[in-house]
Amino acid sequence: MELTGAHRILCISIIIVFISSTGVGAVTLELSTTLLKSSGDPVIVSWNELESPNAFDWLGIYSPPESADNHYIGYILLSSVSGWETGKGSHMLPAVNMRAPYQFRLFRGYPPSEDTPLDEDSIPIPSITTRLAVTELVEFSNYNELTQVRLSLTSNPTEMNVMYVTKQPLKTYVRYGKESDNLVVTAIASTKTYEQKDMCHAPANTSLGWRDPGFTHLAKMTKLEPGARYFYQVGAEETGWSKTFNFVAAHVDGTETDALLFGDMGTYVPYRTFNWVQYESVNTMKWLQRDIELLGNRPTLVSHIGDISYARGYSWLWDNFFHQIEPVAARVPWHVCIGNHEYDFPTQPFKPEWAPYGKDSGGECGVPYSMRFVMPGKSSEPVRSDISGIPDTKNLYYSLNFGVVHFVWISTETDFTPGSDQYKWIAEDLKNTDRQKTPFIVFQGHRPMYSSDNKAMRLIITAKLIEYLEPLLVEHKVSLALWGHVHKYERTCPLQNRTCMDAENGVYPVHMVIGMGGQDWQPIDQPRPDRPLAPIYPQPVWSMYRSFEFGYIRIHATKSLMKVSYVGNHDGLIHDVVEFTSPVATTVMNQNGVLDLHMVRLEAEASPVSRVYTSTFSGFVAGNQVYGLFTVVLAFVLGAAVTGLAALVYIRSGRDFRVDDYEASPQIK
Repeated sequence: MELTGAHRILCISIIIVFISSTGVGAVTLELSTTLLKSSGDPVIVSWNELESPNAFDWLGIYSPPESADNHYIGYILLSSVSGWETGKGSHMLPAVNMRAPYQFRLFRGYPPSEDTPLDEDSIPIPSITTRLAVTELVEFSNYNELTQVRLSLTSNPTEMNVMYVTKQPLKTYVRYGKESDNLVVTAIASTKTYEQKDMCHAPANTSLGWRDPGFTHLAKMTKLEPGARYFYQVGAEETGWSKTFNFVAAHVDGTETDALLFGDMGTYVPYRTFNWVQYESVNTMKWLQRDIELLGNRPTLVSHIGDISYARGYSWLWDNFFHQIEPVAARVPWHVCIGNHEYDFPTQPFKPEWAPYGKDSGGECGVPYSMRFVMPGKSSEPVRSDISGIPDTKNLYYSLNFGVVHFVWISTETDFTPGSDQYKWIAEDLKNTDRQKTPFIVFQGHRPMYSSDNKAMRLIITAKLIEYLEPLLVEHKVSLALWGHVHKYERTCPLQNRTCMDAENGVYPVHMVIGMGGQDWQPIDQPRPDRPLAPIYPQPVWSMYRSFEFGYIRIHATKSLMKVSYVGNHDGLIHDVVEFTSPVATTVMNQNGVLDLHMVRLEAEASPVSRVYTSTFSGFVAGNQVYGLFTVVLAFVLGAAVTGLAALVYIRSGRDFRVDDYEASPQIK
């Protein structure tokens, strides 16, 4: 029978579809397994007999498997694998349980042209024109596996929240106790989720960026014995129980504080995706785990001040983030404040003409942040006034006492101007802080009030933060203000209105930018060709130390002294240290209940940098620089001046500075 033109076209179309679906030549894809037990278990994908391999051939990663070819969660270029020119190779993927199967697809790649679309970071998107091979599905044995376990404090120090995720809204519990084999206390969990329609714009509300987030469970452990170690599991008899985790309960009116703090960490995945991912977050997590081990039985707090996962509308990056932090977040409370990459969207309610708010959340508009975390307090704001049913933005501003420090978290993305709910809350919170219980206040937000980064200094929002909030920090003797957003570490002198202040005239906050947790978008201060000795962003006189080393800071505080150490990721050692003495007169009692000034002095004299009695001294010690209220012996001043000048010159040079008297090892003190 002779084929008509229509029949010929139909046959050719069938042949093309067949080739693009099943392969070209004899190329094959093989899996090391098709069934995974736990989130993060590895699967190895191997390819063989790929004819005429080229540098643009790629392997796509898909979940759920019904995703379109251009809706991968990630991909690898085969040319990134050693020996790719032979037409065979393999790639190992730690598969995070995202409550759906995985599938892998092999594509012929082509060199990008001027018309090739780009991803969020201007990298050419690989071609899906020629699909060569497809694997079987990789399943998980349990899509209701209890994953992404993390802790957070409540306003009651004898309580601890635990959150985790399952595919379905199952009835689950937390069971806990002080012995790992005797978890006799139980508490039922609540569940919540959010939907694709709750997102504000692309990519978060499209089939490209959206993946079902499952259900987040929240359970509260109560009546905890202060300072005791507790063991816990989450789950149910019907669904099975998680592995056993443990944590140390907070002290009530404790006499010490330990905390680990940073911003802008993000997450890492071992493949390319539509957004840039943060490899340095792996190193930050490594050193945080080290410190948690060294801190032993001391209650510890982690604070992550904005730009949390950098998902920006690609929801699987939230799953990867929580999987990555679980080794720490399931052991110590992980606290957060909101950043521009969680919240900012074009129609956000607070958007004055001077604010640089854009669409940095990728359409998430704070919804995943609000639903995946539970922080103390009840702060919330509606996302959209014109659409009902969208979850309010939560976890905007709150505070808690942890040992001898009063920690405050604020939102720089929502209204902080005088008269706003947030401003009134900040003023009231600082005013009512009991400085006998918590002599130190650590104030935290995402966008910096002070930073020598050229772009940050030029933004009007910086001036507005100084104008509106700095007077409150000075009035209420805030010791330390921490900020993220700029991806480097920087420490200032005690500041007011961009001027270094002498603490003899009052207590002024030191500002630190600590957005060096993992994101690496920040340009380094490289010398200009025409002025090799002048940095692009000159270091102002108020900037005492800055570094582009990734890392985080540690806080250890007693009632009379707070030490803040900057730990670098490349070696896990301390690169900068600053000490704060109590800005208020604190009462220290001996075992007989009598005021013991000698105890306070001994505590201060234990510092290897400063030998100043600090029972009522108001100021801070940075290296060998001392700002204070009283005059010391003239000989001491002259001797310290010489040493301090040398240290100051060294610090201002912009190089790493480590006080020799401090630990040159990772030991926690």
